[in-house]
Amino acid sequence: MTGKAWIGVGALLVLTVAGWFTLRPTGDRDQQTQEVHTVGRRDISATVMAMGVVRPMVGAEVKVGSRVSGVVTRLRANIGDHVRAGEVIAEIDDAEFRARLVQSEASLARARAEADLAKVNLERLETMVEREFVSRQQVDVAESALQVALAQEKLAEANLESARIQLSYTRITAPVSGVVASVATQEGETVAASFAAPTFVNIIDLDRLEVQAYVDETDIGRIQEGQAARFSVDSYPAEEFEGVVTAIYPKAVIQDNVVNYVVTVEITDRKDRTLRPEMTAAVTIVLEPRADVLAVPAVAVGRDRAERFVTVMENGSPVRRTVRVGWTQGGWTEITDGLALGERVLLPQR
Repeated sequence: MTGKAWIGVGALLVLTVAGWFTLRPTGDRDQQTQEVHTVGRRDISATVMAMGVVRPMVGAEVKVGSRVSGVVTRLRANIGDHVRAGEVIAEIDDAEFRARLVQSEASLARARAEADLAKVNLERLETMVEREFVSRQQVDVAESALQVALAQEKLAEANLESARIQLSYTRITAPVSGVVASVATQEGETVAASFAAPTFVNIIDLDRLEVQAYVDETDIGRIQEGQAARFSVDSYPAEEFEGVVTAIYPKAVIQDNVVNYVVTVEITDRKDRTLRPEMTAAVTIVLEPRADVLAVPAVAVGRDRAERFVTVMENGSPVRRTVRVGWTQGGWTEITDGLALGERVLLPQR
């Protein structure tokens, strides 16, 4: 055999060996990198994430208006001012109402004088009728006159009390403590009170705020009153405020074909920060933990459409098995059906 022939045989041998290494099965090498996990028990807790808005609680935002008509002579409230309950925030010209009060006082004085006179007249006639100086009919007329006079006295007292109340309405006070959010009038303007009192100012009690979280319909079934919650706002990104779920609205909020339900979260710890209405909040609701449940690493659970499955080692061979899952938290998934304690599942190859 010539030299060239030996060179050709050598080249063919090299190609054959290289092809064998390239095409040989890789199953043994893959199995060496694929981990096996033994099904055990652990505590699983879960959270629900939702976006929300800081809003005043019911009764924490009050629109203050005037119950009487007149000219605003003084306005003591400006936007951002802190006011206390009972503090005067505006005054209406009270000259007309004071005149009515004086008139009512005079009417009451006259009614009382007339009642006193009618009483004295009746007493005198009752004495005279015993001596037969006057008829019984005259006494009856005097009694009727006294009753009318007493009724007029009560009416005058009521009118006086009404005049005092109307006069008190000229001094508009804050019904709650809080911060003035808006002012809708000016000094010198004339307000006309009718069935709806004209709004002067809006007062918000910043100590009575809550978060309204919009929870997706897929998660609302797991939300219950009393669950702990956390939230953050863009104004204080490093702070996490604490709260508790207080209510779940029964009516859905539908926007862009997405169904959400409003969950109110009472703020229990605001970290000495000032929260304001309409702040956007990122809310985390902590669900009740499930103790001592079967769990596997979340990466071991695969999904085929609506079906969840794991790969189980049976008699040394991998077998796909359908399972039912519960909560997922911290890289672990609860298995509610399809696996038993101590079984071994394959994890994805690294």
